[in-house]
Amino acid sequence: MSGEVETGTRRRAEYSTDASNYRVVPEVVAFPASTDELAAAAALTRELGVPLTVRGGGTSTAGNSVGPGVVLDVSRHLDQVLEIDPGAATARVQPGLVMSALQRAAAPHGLRFGPDPSTQNRATLGGMIGNNACGPHAVAYGRTVDNVVSLDVVDGRGRRFVAGAGDRTFPQVPGLAELVEENLALLRTEFGRFGRQVSGYSLEHLLPENGSDLAKALVGTEGTAVTVLEATVALVPVPSRPTLVVLGYPDMPAAADDVPALLPLGALAIEGLDARLVDVVRRAKGAGAVPELPAGGGWLMVEVAGASAQEALANAERIVATSASTATRILPAGPEATAMWQIRADGAGLGGRTPAGEQAWPCWEDSAVPPDRLGAYLRELEALMARYGLDGLMYGHFGDGCVHLRIDVPLEESGSVLRTFLTDAAMLVAEHGGSLSGEHGDGRARSELLPIMYSAEAMRLMERFKDLFDPKNLLNPGVVVHPRPVDADLRRPQAKPVLSIAGPGSGRAARGTGHVGFSFAHDHGDLTQAVHRCVGVGKCRADSTASGGFMCPSYLATKDEKDVTRGRARVLQDAINGTLVGGLAAPEVRESLDLCLSCKACSSDCPAGVDMAQYKSEVLHRTYRGRLRPVDHYSLGWLPRWARLAGGMPRLANRLLSWRPLARTVLALGGMDTRRSVPEFAEVPFRTWWKRGGATHGVPGLALDAAPGRPVVSRRPRVVLWTDSFSDAFDPTVPQAALSVLRAAGYDVVVPEQEACCGLTWISTGQLDGARKRLANLLSVLGPYAVNGIPIVGLEPSCTAVLRSDLVDLFPQDPRARAVADATRTLAQLLTDPATRPDAASGWQVPDLSDVSAVVQPHCHQHAVMGFRAEEKLLTDAGATLKTLAGCCGLAGNFGMQKGHYEVSVKVAEASLLPALAAAEEGDVYLADGFSCRTQADDLAGVAGTTLAELLAARL
Repeated sequence: MSGEVETGTRRRAEYSTDASNYRVVPEVVAFPASTDELAAAAALTRELGVPLTVRGGGTSTAGNSVGPGVVLDVSRHLDQVLEIDPGAATARVQPGLVMSALQRAAAPHGLRFGPDPSTQNRATLGGMIGNNACGPHAVAYGRTVDNVVSLDVVDGRGRRFVAGAGDRTFPQVPGLAELVEENLALLRTEFGRFGRQVSGYSLEHLLPENGSDLAKALVGTEGTAVTVLEATVALVPVPSRPTLVVLGYPDMPAAADDVPALLPLGALAIEGLDARLVDVVRRAKGAGAVPELPAGGGWLMVEVAGASAQEALANAERIVATSASTATRILPAGPEATAMWQIRADGAGLGGRTPAGEQAWPCWEDSAVPPDRLGAYLRELEALMARYGLDGLMYGHFGDGCVHLRIDVPLEESGSVLRTFLTDAAMLVAEHGGSLSGEHGDGRARSELLPIMYSAEAMRLMERFKDLFDPKNLLNPGVVVHPRPVDADLRRPQAKPVLSIAGPGSGRAARGTGHVGFSFAHDHGDLTQAVHRCVGVGKCRADSTASGGFMCPSYLATKDEKDVTRGRARVLQDAINGTLVGGLAAPEVRESLDLCLSCKACSSDCPAGVDMAQYKSEVLHRTYRGRLRPVDHYSLGWLPRWARLAGGMPRLANRLLSWRPLARTVLALGGMDTRRSVPEFAEVPFRTWWKRGGATHGVPGLALDAAPGRPVVSRRPRVVLWTDSFSDAFDPTVPQAALSVLRAAGYDVVVPEQEACCGLTWISTGQLDGARKRLANLLSVLGPYAVNGIPIVGLEPSCTAVLRSDLVDLFPQDPRARAVADATRTLAQLLTDPATRPDAASGWQVPDLSDVSAVVQPHCHQHAVMGFRAEEKLLTDAGATLKTLAGCCGLAGNFGMQKGHYEVSVKVAEASLLPALAAAEEGDVYLADGFSCRTQADDLAGVAGTTLAELLAARL
C-alpha cells in the first residue's frame, strides 16, 4: 500500500474503540490511498484468514467499527465526491466522504442528501451505509437505505460486483435467489414491519415487490457481508423556508403521544427533546446559549417548509393548531432555530452525563417502536429504568418512533447490570413491536439480543445470508450473526481510579498522599472518570470553524487521529487501563499530547465537556513531579520570572536580543524554535509606571476629579484592574488604555499594590505545584476585593480564563477561589452588564466606532471559558463592522514557540488567521486581546494588532 500502515501501540490504542462501550485492539491500522488499495487489502486479509473491519469516522455507538486483525480507515484518503449528476439527482461517492462535504458539493445544484444524522459533519457515507443511518429528516426523506441507488462492493469471497435493483436472479451471488424463494413468507412477516426496523439484516428489500434490490439489502449489514468501494446515492431538492415549531409538554411520554396527530401534516422533522437536556446546556454554557422556550418538561421540535415565508408560517401555525400543546413557539430560520438544532445535534455528548453528574453510556442508545406506540413505550421504559435505579436524558426522532437515550448503568466494575437491563429492555421493545436499533445498528451492543426480537427461523435465515457473502466470518466478526456477548470487550471496567487528592483551603496535599493536582470535582476527583468523558462522538474531527467553532486546531492541520481530542482521550484511557499503553508516563502518551495546543476549545465545543488542556497539564504534572523536566518547561513555563528579571534592565535585554544570532542561540538553548522572534520587553512595565505615579490615579476609593488637596468620597463604583504578567511586562499600553476607559466609564479603578500572577505558564507546562504557589498569592491579593463584591477586570484572555476556571479546580475548597472566579470579567463584560455599570447619570457611552472595520481574533481561552458575546455586542452596538474569525491563531502560548511545533503552528494559522489578514482592506484593524494572537500575526504576517481596550481608549 502507498497509504500508511501502522502497528504501533499508540495507533492501535486510538483505533481500539469508537463511540461505544467496547474496546477491541487491532493488530494493524491501515489507510488505503485508493479504491484498488482498499480492494487489495481486503483480498490479502481474506487470503491470510485475518479479520477485517472497515472504519469511517469512528462514531459508531454500537461497537460496529472496531475489530481484531486489521482496521482500514477510509476517511483519510477515500473521501471524494466522484460525480454529481444534477439531471438524475444522484451522486457517486467514495466511502470515506464526510456527509456534510457531499451536502456542500450538491448545494450549488439545489440538491442535498436526505438523511442527515447529528454527526453529519464527521460521519462518512460508508459508515452511514453500514449502519443505515437516518437523522432528523428521515420523516421526510427516509433512511440511508431509501436513498442508495447502487453499491460497488467486494464480498468476503473476493467477488467484486455492483449491487443494484431489478434482477430477482441475483447473478452476482449464487444461491441468493433460491434463499429468497424458499423464505418468501418469512421475509414478508418478520422483516420491514415498520420504518425504523434497523436491527438485523434488512432482507425485505430482496422481495420482488420491493424491487429485488440487492444494494438496499446490503445497507445496514455493518460491514459483515461486503466492503463498500463506491456508492451511488440519490439526492433531493433543498427545502425552502425551513421553520421550526417548538411544542411544550408536561413530559416526554406526553410529547410522544402527540406525534401520530402531527405525522399527516408533512413535517420535515419531528424531534423529541428532554427539558433536562436543555438544562445541561444552560448550566454549561449559560442561559444565553438557549433560546426562550415554551414551558414544559419535554418538547417536540417540528420543522416545516414552504414555497414562501408566508406558506412556511401557515404550515407552522397548522402544526400548532393540530397539536395538543398549549405552550408553543415558532422560530423562523435564524440564530434561535440554529441554536435549537445545535442542542439536538450535541445530544449524544450532552446526554453523556445524567442530571446528577453520573456517566451515562450508549447501551440502549436508539431503540425504536412504531410511532403510535411511542408514548406507551416510553412510560414503560421509564418504569423499567426506575426499577433498576437508573437515569438518562431522552431525545430522538420521535416522528419515526426512535429514542436516543444514554443510561448511567454502572460499568465501572463489570457488565452484569448491563446484561440484565438490556435483556429486559429488549423484551420490552419487542412487546411493542419495535426494534432494538432504530438507526445505529446492532454491533457488539445488541447483536446477542436479536433472538428476543426475531424468531429462530429468521435468525437462521440471516446466518445463511451472511454465509453466502462471508463464509469464513472474517468481515467484522462478532456483529449481527455469530455475535460477541453484550458484556464482552467492555472498555470501562478495565480502567481503575486515578484520584486527585486536593486538600482543604490552602490546597496542600493530604498527609501521606504526596499528590496535588486538579481536583476534577465534576468527575468525583477521578482522572479516569474525567478522560472517560470522551464517548467518541467525534465532534472534534469536524471542521466547525465555518460555524464559529475552535476545536481541534491540530487535527485540522494534520487530519491525523493522533492529533484530535478523541484520539488523545483514547490513548489516555488506554494508559490508565494499562494493557497496551504502559501508563501516563509512557512515550505513547507524550507523543499523543505533543501537538495539543492546550487551547481549551474542547472544554466548550465538545458536547461531553472533555478538557484536554487540563488533562495534558495533569499528566505532565504527574509525569515530571520531582524530576528533571524538558528545558522549555523552564524557559517558557517560568516566563513571568524571566520577564521580571528583564524588567530590571529592559533596554539592555532588548538590545542584546535584537542581535539575531544571539536571539537564535537563546531560543535554541531554551528548547524553542529559532525561527521565532523574542518578544520585546517594555521599557517601563505597567506596575512600575503605576507606582511611579505615571497616572494621576488619586487614592483608591476617592474621586479622581476632586479639587487638589480636597478629595471627596466617591460614589462611583469600584473595580479592580488586574494586570497579568504579559500585559505588565510586554504590553503596558493595554492596561493603561483599560485604565483610561474604566475611568471615563465612571469607575474608581483600584490597582492592587502587590503583584498577582495567575501561574498560566506553569499550568500549561504541568508545573501545578508552582502554579498553586502563585495562585495562593493571587487569592491573598484579589480575594478580599472579590468577597466584598468588587468586580475584577482581566485583560489577557488566557490569564482571565485561569481565574474563571482553573483557579476553582486547583482550590476547590477555598471560598475565595469561587469568589474571585465569580467576580472576574473581561472589559466588555463589565461595560455591557447592567449590574456592574455605573449610574446612568454618568452619561458615558461607548465611543462611536462606525468607521471601524476590524478583523477580530477571539482568543481560544476566551471562546472556551468567558465567551465572546459581550465583545461582539459592545463593538457592533458602537457601529463597528466585524469579521470575527473562528479557530486558533496557532501560537497558543508556549505551543508555537516550542521546538518541533513551528510547521503545525503555521498551518493552524493558515486555516483562518493568515487568509483573513491577507484579505483585509487598507485601514482595517486587526483586533485581538490575546498576546499570543498578536504575536503570531506580527511574526507570520507583519501585522500589528490592537486590543479592545486600546481601540476604545483611542476614541475617548
